[in-house]
Amino acid sequence: MASGTLGHVEQQRVVLASPDDPLRLRGGGRLDHVEIAYETYGELSPERDNAVFICHALTGNAHAAGLHVGEKKRGWWDNLIGPGKPVDTNRFFVISPNLLGGCSGSTGPLSNDPATGAPYCLDFPILHMTDLVAAHRRLTAHLGIEKLYAAVGGSLGGMQVLQWAIDDPEAIDRAVVVAASSRLTPENIAFSTIGREAIMSDPDFCNGRYIEQGVFPWRGQKVARMIGHVTYVSAQSLDAKFGHRRTSRGDDWTLQPDYEVEHYLQHQGKVFLDRFDALSYLYLTRLLDYFDPFGDPWTADALGTTRTRFQVTSFDTDWRFDTAQSVRMATELEKLGVQVDRAELSSPFGHDSFLLQPPGYHERIAAFLA
Repeated sequence: MASGTLGHVEQQRVVLASPDDPLRLRGGGRLDHVEIAYETYGELSPERDNAVFICHALTGNAHAAGLHVGEKKRGWWDNLIGPGKPVDTNRFFVISPNLLGGCSGSTGPLSNDPATGAPYCLDFPILHMTDLVAAHRRLTAHLGIEKLYAAVGGSLGGMQVLQWAIDDPEAIDRAVVVAASSRLTPENIAFSTIGREAIMSDPDFCNGRYIEQGVFPWRGQKVARMIGHVTYVSAQSLDAKFGHRRTSRGDDWTLQPDYEVEHYLQHQGKVFLDRFDALSYLYLTRLLDYFDPFGDPWTADALGTTRTRFQVTSFDTDWRFDTAQSVRMATELEKLGVQVDRAELSSPFGHDSFLLQPPGYHERIAAFLA
């Protein structure tokens, strides 16, 4: 194993709810069978006090670091997690699950409903951020961990971390929240609405039961991903990577993709079809729209008792979850007496900065976890 990298890792699955112990949802529903896929890296200390929980973003999965046998692609946060890295697997026992409602091994809309034996599809209940946290709290209990040394998340993952501190104020010592929001702006909701409309308007959506018809709403999902991807990058990064370059000759005019940036978005839309499901995209983007923890009357009481320390980080070119949204989150936390270390970092990469290594970013997390 090379210095600073994890070797081969394996995914595990665990059933965390049953008819005798269902997962009761904030919206009033229940799930009688909940399966969560997860990976772990490093060793749990005898005192069980070195656990770091990784919460992934909208289209992430449990494979955050290392390499699966027979595959070439390393985990999506491999630059952050590993021996000697900011989330140091020589020190920490790292837990990285796929979230509830996803489509990468955990229970979601394409899972079979125990009551019918058929996929839930649109009968799957609408989820709240609290429900994602509830499933992950069951996972930590299953692993015999009562308190986390830290929880780390970017984008949707950071919102999960915030919700966890509210739902269980004594469960997390350090909360790392990167490129996230405590309430989506109307602009954010608007982009998500367009993406969902593209999927649900696809002729192969079949009222959500496309899997039973042997089809897939690939046209709509491709458009949704292309729209979403534009919001994850910055104008600066697009200009540096593509400029105004075309792929055809200057005197060839066409309605088909011609500019390099168009071909790039076509590629991003196509590869997304192979790794994500349209129903999970609908459910998880809607969950984001409804997230407003400081609008809940019990949040003040919960956070008023917490000893969790927060590190909140934003990036100057992230216009999806811009610095103003991090400022709002930090201000609300500080009003309740929560200790917050907030900073805006410079990066050319837009919202995707949280997945990359802009100057000072990894050093900032490493210092907070030291």
